[in-house]
Amino acid sequence: MGNTPKLRFEGFTDAWEQRKLSSVVVRVTRKNTNLESSLPLTISAEYGLVDQITYFNNRVASDNISNYYLVKNGEFAYNKSSSDGYPFGTIKRLDLYEMGVLSTLYIVFAIKESQVDSDFLATYFDTDNWHKHISECAAEGARNHGLLNISVDDFLDLTLVIPKNKEEQAQIGSYLKQLDTLITLHQRKCDALTKAKTFYLQNLFPQEGEKEPRLRLEGFTDSWNPYTLGDLYTERNERGNETLQILTVSIHTGVSDGALEEDELGKSVRRSEDKTLYKHVYAGDLIFNMMRAWQGAIGVAKREGMISPAYISAIPNERIYPPFMNYLLRRKEIISQINNLSYGVTDFRKRLYWDSFIKVKCCLPSVEEQKSITDVFEQLDTLITRQEHRIKALKTMKKFMLQNMFAQEG
Repeated sequence: MGNTPKLRFEGFTDAWEQRKLSSVVVRVTRKNTNLESSLPLTISAEYGLVDQITYFNNRVASDNISNYYLVKNGEFAYNKSSSDGYPFGTIKRLDLYEMGVLSTLYIVFAIKESQVDSDFLATYFDTDNWHKHISECAAEGARNHGLLNISVDDFLDLTLVIPKNKEEQAQIGSYLKQLDTLITLHQRKCDALTKAKTFYLQNLFPQEGEKEPRLRLEGFTDSWNPYTLGDLYTERNERGNETLQILTVSIHTGVSDGALEEDELGKSVRRSEDKTLYKHVYAGDLIFNMMRAWQGAIGVAKREGMISPAYISAIPNERIYPPFMNYLLRRKEIISQINNLSYGVTDFRKRLYWDSFIKVKCCLPSVEEQKSITDVFEQLDTLITRQEHRIKALKTMKKFMLQNMFAQEG
């Protein structure tokens, strides 16, 4: 790697220069002695410097925060704790609040006036260009509960490779900041849609102990009728064949449209090569994993296929619009019943057998109302999936830009 990035904005051709972090920033050690702030912060790799209560739903700071560092908007902090995906810790700038307080385990620093563009430096620390230095400095030090043993002096001795021209710095920082803003906006839309789905799951179905939902779609007033799943399903026992796609059941998404890829299954999963005991299922069949049903591994097949012998499949009768059950049976009230009806001395050994499955109680409206309710959720699921794809695409773009818009040392 040379001292120029692979991607540059038009008009910039100069080689980038190497600068020590200590030449462009100054360490901040001011304490919260006068209790100027009562906001304890933590560093999130995804959200930056955030309020502890917002992030943890709990305050983990000491009652007395007068000895904490007082951090002001625009200043940076380094969390030396390694975590999953962030083996060398995380460096973030305080953007969300005017000020807050941090444990003295953090290294806090501020940019020296006019030395480097703040947005550029913030995005620089989203790259992994600084990891090699931390790795070399912390390699010989012991770790205490994931805390990297790196001194302040060693940290500030980090070599940055940055544009000489501050305008180039500013353009890079601004571009990536706009990308972050776009990701945040799409994430908020996704969160709002997810909240809407949660609201409708609570209100378009009868809540525990109730016989009617609190919210009805226009045109439907008939009562919902109580059933057990034994009133609605019969077990299907039909052998599959080698030409059929293997379907899987996830606790997160229900029945997949096809088999999971091997890298998604994980190294701990071993699929039997012997398919002779696999079962034939059809679109609309209800499928559940006997060992994971109590965690939500239940759903409706969208296509014909075959399933593992560890799964049970069931044929719906005329009272059911099959896709409706994807939403009714994955509600927490139903999963709680399934959990109570599953046998096993430990969670690991719990099983939902057919004789217990048929005892699960639920209420159903007319088939027409089932279809209308299903339409609401399928539209929400489509919108959520689109948002998730947009977020994933934007994050992929950001990762590419971080890899190619920054020069590396050497």
